[in-house]
Amino acid sequence: MKKPDLSVLGRVGSYIRPYRVKLALSLIFAFVSVLFTIIFPLLTGKAIDAIAGGDGKLFMTLLAAMVVSALITALAQYLMNRTNNSMAYGISRDIRKEAFDHLQRLPLSYIDSHPHGDIVSRIITDADQVSDGLLMGFTQLFTGVITIIGTLISMFLVNWIVALVVLLVTPLSLFTASFIAKKTFTLFYKQSEARGVQTSFIDEMITGSSVVSAYGREKKNQEEFDRINEKWAEYSLLATFYSSLTNPVTRFVNSLVYTGVALSGGISALYGIMSIGGLTSILSYASQYTKPFNEISGVVTELQNALASASRIFDFLETEEEESDASLPDLKVSSGRVDIEHLRFSYTSEKEFIKDFSLAVEPGMRVAIVGPTGSGKTTIINLLMRFYDPQSGRISIDGKDIASVSRTSLRKSFGMVLQDTWLKSGTIRENIALGNPEATDEEIEKAAKLSHIDTFIASLPDGYNAYVTDDSDGISAGQKQLISISRIMLSQPDMLILDEATSSIDTRTEMMIQQAFMHLMKGRTSFIVAHRLSTIRNADLILVVKDGDVIESGNHESLMEKGGFYSSLYRSQFGL
Repeated sequence: MKKPDLSVLGRVGSYIRPYRVKLALSLIFAFVSVLFTIIFPLLTGKAIDAIAGGDGKLFMTLLAAMVVSALITALAQYLMNRTNNSMAYGISRDIRKEAFDHLQRLPLSYIDSHPHGDIVSRIITDADQVSDGLLMGFTQLFTGVITIIGTLISMFLVNWIVALVVLLVTPLSLFTASFIAKKTFTLFYKQSEARGVQTSFIDEMITGSSVVSAYGREKKNQEEFDRINEKWAEYSLLATFYSSLTNPVTRFVNSLVYTGVALSGGISALYGIMSIGGLTSILSYASQYTKPFNEISGVVTELQNALASASRIFDFLETEEEESDASLPDLKVSSGRVDIEHLRFSYTSEKEFIKDFSLAVEPGMRVAIVGPTGSGKTTIINLLMRFYDPQSGRISIDGKDIASVSRTSLRKSFGMVLQDTWLKSGTIRENIALGNPEATDEEIEKAAKLSHIDTFIASLPDGYNAYVTDDSDGISAGQKQLISISRIMLSQPDMLILDEATSSIDTRTEMMIQQAFMHLMKGRTSFIVAHRLSTIRNADLILVVKDGDVIESGNHESLMEKGGFYSSLYRSQFGL
């Protein structure tokens, strides 16, 4: 069973620390608000006694004091609420910022192995839940506690016997709220987890909506969503049920308190121990005293929810980041020689995937990597880019171990076009400029012409300023890939990686793109992953990979002469 961890509360407190000035102001405003709220019943009681005594002048003075007291209370509450809003949303912003910064430093292996929707849910929804809980806590918890203490002191000043009755019944209310609160945390945590699963599923279905329709999976997906939704509803219902018990139970105990005050106060008034005005004041205090218990019960529910959400965020923040390499020197590519020595890599500890892989790539060489799906082609690229690190062995560029230089400089040295394209939300101009943010409009347009996307851009009403997103319906997968190719044309990198770079492009356009690539690859060390073997015939070296091993290597002519796996693959592709 997941239990509330005090360390979570302490960690939330660390986010409050930068707002300690606002916290102090909030406490001051809360104190002023409660002070004048407590004074009001006292003034009311004295005003009633003044009417009973026929003292009109005193009554008018007390009435004016009551108006001033009410105005000061309203102003203090307004200022307190504004301060609390600023604090709560500031803390939520800080948590979300830290979570997003952490996301940028996580290894690709974490992103690959966790549902993206759940990560989004933690950063967005759970951070909002923390904010809502803190807002209610700041707004009602402070004033509630101060009100309880202040009204209890005031009741003792008016009549200590009645105050003692209230004090004796109070622990019952506290015990009830505490008992129920412990039950709710686990359910709120499970509710947050179920929400993350729900968000992941919805995200997947929206992203793959065309595939869902193509395979007629709507009914099955609806059933799966209903199952997930039912689980979320079950946890939500139980959490709400247990948390909602607090309020009626607390109200029942508070009714007992009020009854006890009315009874003991009425008897005191009958025997002349206290005036009618005093009885009015103490009854008002009894009402004020019990009200915060009802509010605090709601606060406890929200805080349980907030702590459960905070726990999920902190679990995410505690995941191991990529080791910082800020102190490492930048990679300076001179010739572009790449050496891979005795590389071993596995995604899981149970099975080694790449076994003792070695390769020497001369400067300016074009290396093609081919093989069946899942053979390890993209894995080699991921290791080159340090998206993953090998278990043993080394990769060096110009004699420099890539593990001894910063990842940023390593990745900037490669221009990379992937099969899975990505567009940021923005203009086409901004998307192409990702390859070189300092590029001029003329250079961006030249890159678009080289990648043969300029005709499509010219057909758009806004041209290069047309707004696109990764999910835009008005732009095809091939056009996205051409925009990605434009980035690499613009960046003019030291080395190239083309991972199925033309897989979504028609044959005619591909032939023109290949000519541009040939020009770009001239003098640059290049790695090309391709299923279409026609695109790599001119490669200096072809590596044939199967099950993580290089089973053949050579140029196109030599491999065809061997009559091995590559030859079989090539002939089957062209029906020879």
